[in-house]
Formats: sequence, structure tokens, C-alpha cells
Amino acid sequence: MTFTKVLIANRGEIAVRIIRAAKEAGLHSVAVYADIDAESLHVRLADEAYALGGSTPAETYLDAAKIIEIAKRSGAGAVHPGYGFLAESAAFATAVHEAGLTWIGPDAPSIELLGDKARARALAAEVGAPLVPGTNEPVKGADEIVAFADAHGLPVAIKAVHGGGGRGMRVVRSRDEIAEAYASAVREAETAFGQGDCLVERFLEAPRHIEAQVLGDRTGGIAVLGTRDCSLQRRNQKLVEEAPAPFLTDELRARIETAAADICGAANYVGAGTVEFLLGNDGTLTFLEVNTRLQVEHPVTEMITGVDLVQQQFRVAQGLPMDVPEAITTFGHAIEFRINAEDPGLGYLPTPGTIETMTVPGGPGVRFDTGFTEGQTIPGTFDSLIAKLVVWGKDRNEALARSRRALGELVITGVATVVPFSRYVVTEPAFTATGEAGFAVHTRWIEDECTQTFTPADAVPEPAAGGMTRFPVEINGWMREIGLPTTLLAGLGRAAGAAGGVAGAGGGATSGGLDGYGAGAAAAAGALVAPFAGTLSSWSVADGETVSEGETVAILEAMKMEVPVAAPRAGVLSHGVAAGEQVAAKAAIGVIEEHEG
Repeated sequence: MTFTKVLIANRGEIAVRIIRAAKEAGLHSVAVYADIDAESLHVRLADEAYALGGSTPAETYLDAAKIIEIAKRSGAGAVHPGYGFLAESAAFATAVHEAGLTWIGPDAPSIELLGDKARARALAAEVGAPLVPGTNEPVKGADEIVAFADAHGLPVAIKAVHGGGGRGMRVVRSRDEIAEAYASAVREAETAFGQGDCLVERFLEAPRHIEAQVLGDRTGGIAVLGTRDCSLQRRNQKLVEEAPAPFLTDELRARIETAAADICGAANYVGAGTVEFLLGNDGTLTFLEVNTRLQVEHPVTEMITGVDLVQQQFRVAQGLPMDVPEAITTFGHAIEFRINAEDPGLGYLPTPGTIETMTVPGGPGVRFDTGFTEGQTIPGTFDSLIAKLVVWGKDRNEALARSRRALGELVITGVATVVPFSRYVVTEPAFTATGEAGFAVHTRWIEDECTQTFTPADAVPEPAAGGMTRFPVEINGWMREIGLPTTLLAGLGRAAGAAGGVAGAGGGATSGGLDGYGAGAAAAAGALVAPFAGTLSSWSVADGETVSEGETVAILEAMKMEVPVAAPRAGVLSHGVAAGEQVAAKAAIGVIEEHEG
């Protein structure tokens, strides 16, 4: 299992993180990239980089065959999947192994077992982990969820069996919302994970999200490297994480860590993983899921333990025992802020764009992990994460003080970010625990209780199409393909005064839709407007049907996020764009004609 070269099957911040760890470990790194990522930081830092030849996730970072072929062609001996994309795919882990390569992650049977929420829940029950009522088998339809809610009460959580990262999950508080929420969870799960099976379970009110970092090796060792709190979320996706999880009793912390170790031990877990729990406002603790990969928030654990989790992944993948103290100790407190390209002033809508300037904070206890530099585009095709600001202090109060200072230094222009929220929350008593109520945030706090308003960011230009244009070229009698950035070709074309030809290469990333629609039609009365640039995932109401004001009529998707589009008035809906088409921000995707009379 020894290897000297590792391929990173990912992009952005996590690819950069792994490349840097590889260099420190004396390993050569191989990057892969989608066309839009051709000039990205992870491509520049890797020892080698290979094009995946596409622009969508399915064409690139989700194409297992392409990635394995490049790994073999480059001479890589191992594949590190990072997080997201294929990181929790048992089929990909198996394919890597069958190709004679080392998989840097848990074994495929463990991924399959723990990645299936139904089987993971059953395993958690077997080892005595805390659990709320729920189904251990996928439901067959919305009627089963209604029956479960009638028996156990509301709210309930509908969760994709193969989901993760908050995708394919819906929390329902009203009986009449169950059918729509179930359909939405299934649709999102099918898009993100290829399977739409869902479970249902009793949802705890105002829960905290607590997790335990786990490491396992082939000697059978299981180590728990403390806890994290990830309660500050929007749309079930995390924005702020900290370690250790604050304001837990010693008994509760021990229950969490013991349950995490027992679950992973029963699954013969090898490598890095995270066991997640919910802690209700009534003190009820329940197992949530296992993420069989490195977490986005892993740096806060590294900051309080001194353990480099990626280096440990390399060791374990080579058959070596983990190199961590027998008794894990933690020191200080760390907080991580995800710097996403989203606008808090517009309900955290995704905001693709090009970074004009980026001033990075520094000083004691400050770490800034990013996959982007000035001039690079944050595309709407992939996740909205730009960077992670991680701050350490000797205690939570010092970590908060340093966070306020570091967030004040952080400046990103050219694209809207969640930084205004981050700056606000480190002064909010519900989070800082300086008010009478103490630590009061929970997974729905942003949507349900945060009263702070944010000014929408100034409008930014739509990001250029970017990408690559490829040409067949004959070299010494052999046909080869070369790729050039489309922006370079366009610039050359303009400089040469070319009409058509290379001047138009690579244009047209977004569609204006059918005749009479697009950005120019957005101001028309009754126009149904896309709130951001993305893909029209589906229509919720058929063409020509009557709709009510405020009714959800379409689903728009960008940056792995589904957002409903509501009817601006009552009337008859006319579709203007077909499902699956890309649309520009503020473009009209349809129109609602008022009833005559």
C-alpha cells in the first residue's frame, strides 16, 4: 500500500489543503480540473495537473472513469477524494481498489454501511447509541410520512438515505407541507446522489448540531479527537463551526464520544470520519449520521489537538497505525467561518462572480484556507465555498475576540460573501453567550430567530463563461488535442479585429431561454424572474395552469443549492424556459397573465 504520488479527485480549498499536506509528507501531487478551473490555485500548486474535459460536475469531478484513467496515466499510486463529489461513493472506492490504486479513505463496505442512513441508524441502535423515533427503512411515499407524523408528532425530518451536507433533507412542521417537502427531498437527492430514497424521523426542536471527529486504523484502533459544534446553519448547511463543542457537561461529552467510537468500531472503520448528533433544547441527544470522509470543518479539530488529519489519512492508507496520543488532549478553542459566495442581504442566495481583490487576515492564531486568488471566478456550477477562516485562542473568549479582529481585516470584492453575517454573529449574545439566555443558537436559529438585517451587496457582473477551447493538432504525424483558455482566445481575437472565429470562442454560458424571455424581459408585468444565475431544475406547475400569488412554481439550482421561485401574482403561468436550461440572474423564465376581468 506504499505510494509516492497521490491524485486529488477534487477542487478548490480542499484540493489545495491536500496538495500542501502531500508536499509536507514528501509525496508528489496530481490535480484534475474542470474547464472553468483551468487556472485555479489547486492546478498551480500541484506537481502535475490534468484536464477532465468538461464543465459540469457529471462531466468532471463525478466522472469516476476519467479520474481513474488519469491516475493510472500519471503514475499516481493513490487517490484522495477530499469531501463532496465522490468522497462517499463506495462504488468509486471499489473502482480505485480494482484499478490497483490505494484509496485514501474508509473501506468500501464501511462507506456503504454508514452512508446508508437506514443501515447506519440500525447499527447505532445495536451499539446502544441514543436515537429518537424514526424509520429504519426508506418510506414508500408521502402517505407513510403523514402516518408517522400522526403517530409521533411534528416536526419531522425527511432525510435522503444517501444524502449528506444538508442536501436531500427537509424539516416539516405542518402536515399539509409533507407531500411537497418529500417530493423536493427526493428530487434534490436524485440530482445530488443519484438515489431518492428517504427516511423519516422525529425532529428535535431547536437542536444543536454536535459531532465527534474519529480516526481508525488497520490495527483496530479507534480514536475520538474531541467534539465540534456546527449549529449555525442556513438551509441545513453549516456556516460556523467550533471545537470543542461549548457548554456541554462532562457526562454528555462522554456519551457523544463513546457512541461515536462504538459506531465506528462496529463498522470496522479505517481513516478519518465524523459521527454527528443532534441535541434538543430539552436535553434529548440523538444520533444523526456518519460522514465517511474528511469534513469541511476539520481544521478546528486540528487547531485544538495538534493532529494533522490529512497526514493521518496518508499514514492509515499506507497501512501504518495512526500517530496520535493514546489519551487525546485538547487545548484552547477554535472557530471556523465558511466564506461562501452568498449574499445574506438576499436570503443567502448564491452569487457567482469573479474575485477582484482579496485581503487575507493574519496574526496570532489565524489560519486562512482557500482555493482561489484574485482574478479567479467562483462559478455557479459548483459549491459556493471560497475559503475558510479558522481562528484559535487559549479559550472561547479569546477566540471570539481574535475572530472579530480577523473578520474585520478580511476584504473580498467582486463577489458577495457571507462575511457580513460572520462579523455580526461574533457580536450576537445568542452566540457569544454573554446574554442572560446564554448560548442559544441552534440549527434553525438563522431562519427562525435571527432578527438582524443585512444590506444586499452591490450587483456584480455575471462571471464570464471561462473554460477551455480544444483543437485537434497534428504533431509529427500524430493527432493530439490542445486546450487554450477561451478568455485568451477571445482576447487574441479582439486584438486582431477578428469577427466571429476565435473572438466568439467559449461564449454563451447562460441562456436567455425562449423567444421573448431573458434578461431584457425581466421588467415585464407578471414576469417570473430568476433570483440568481443558475439552472432551472424543474417546473412545479405545468404550462398553462392557474397559480396563486406566492405559490412555488419553479425550482432554481446553483452552487448545489435548490431555491423555490414563487409566483409574483395570481394568474395563468406560461413557461418561458425549459427545465434543465441555464438562466441569467434577473432573467424572466416565464410570465403570469392575469385572469381576464
